[in-house]
Amino acid sequence: MASAALPPLDPLFRRSAKRTRDIFASCPDEGLRDDEKIARIRLSVKIHDEYRDFKELPAALLSQQGTVGPSRPRETRKMITAGPSADNDTSRMIAAIDNTPISQPSTFTSSTKLSQALTLHKTTRTIKPTYHPPWKLVRVISGHLGWVRSVAVEPGNQWFATGAGDRVIKIWDLASGELKLSLTGHISTVRGLAVSPRHPYLFSCGEDKMVRCWDLEANKIIRHYHGHLSGVYALSLHPTLDVLVTAGRDASARVWDMRTKAQIHVLSGHTATVADVKCQESDPQVITGSMDSTVRLWDLAAGKTRVTLTHHKKSVRALAIHPTEYSFASGSAGGNNIKKWKCPEGAFVFNFPGQNAIVNTLAVNAEGVFFSGADNGSLAFWDYNTGTSFQTMEDVPQPGSLEAEAGVFCSTFDMTGTRLITGGADKTIKVSFKSSISAGVALPSPLDLWTRI
Repeated sequence: MASAALPPLDPLFRRSAKRTRDIFASCPDEGLRDDEKIARIRLSVKIHDEYRDFKELPAALLSQQGTVGPSRPRETRKMITAGPSADNDTSRMIAAIDNTPISQPSTFTSSTKLSQALTLHKTTRTIKPTYHPPWKLVRVISGHLGWVRSVAVEPGNQWFATGAGDRVIKIWDLASGELKLSLTGHISTVRGLAVSPRHPYLFSCGEDKMVRCWDLEANKIIRHYHGHLSGVYALSLHPTLDVLVTAGRDASARVWDMRTKAQIHVLSGHTATVADVKCQESDPQVITGSMDSTVRLWDLAAGKTRVTLTHHKKSVRALAIHPTEYSFASGSAGGNNIKKWKCPEGAFVFNFPGQNAIVNTLAVNAEGVFFSGADNGSLAFWDYNTGTSFQTMEDVPQPGSLEAEAGVFCSTFDMTGTRLITGGADKTIKVSFKSSISAGVALPSPLDLWTRI
């Protein structure tokens, strides 16, 4: 009896191999590739299943679409290459046009064309940075017995105040660096200071949960602002309203009526310590940076968040608002850790590259000099408009200090923008000048700069 004809084994083998390949596709074989027709069908089915509900815009959006013009014929497509510019103003936008047609629209004709296009792409966005003279350390003031955590310059530019881990607020003469006054009252580290431009008041906050108002005519505390549940790390005065904003470890920022001591708003939304807070005249009037790696822009009237910026990867420890430009900067830890933002919507502008450290403090003056100080003692000066670094320095610890005490915790420019005051872990205050200010003056070495008070 003749046996039944067996089916050919080759199709069965291929089908089994394809199934095995789909499961264990670690070593793909050229002979086991999918049929081109099957691959197209599979892709079309997948596109249909996933995007069938989005092939057409809703009627409301469709009505907003303008008319689409005729497509450009493929033969008349042109390659943009680098070429001579007409003048300085239009050099970034105008390039010579090469009339060579493109044979394949998805690829460039040659590596030369690609390099020319990339060169043009870079040059069209290059902005020449403003020249800034270098800065030099000219005075080191010693007098605190703990880390210097806060500094503020008074509006008249005659003196400045510092707060430190020794729980004392010290008032220094800006010109000579001499100690004028010591204010005691806090029972823990003083973390924030601000001098009112419209009142004879100095405001301070600290890790003792207290926010205090000092009358500078009587040199005593006249108001306490109670409400924070933990240490208060930062404060800021509104430039036009009699409003004080404080922030701290209870993951909130609080808005106070300066006169009545009443708490107007609790700006809640952060999930970790709010490390810095800044106020400005126009919206957003309050900006906060937190250890939860976010920056929030607040509506002061409603007491609610307007925008949350989540670009930072690590905790945001410092903020700086430009005195004249409608923008601000934020600093955190890690690479690309300093970012510039545009107000009022908080649009990201660019990164300040290079300082791979934990940034504790930022400061910017009206001339566009942007300063950042880090936990490892690295100091950087940038052109604020372009993000170009024009000077880097290392903090010099006080003689007898450890190398680990080179960290910088606070900084501010004076009212003229020609002096930079910083405080650090070596318990000293350092004053730096632009080189043009001290031109012709023989500057001493850092070890000869110590002024003992």
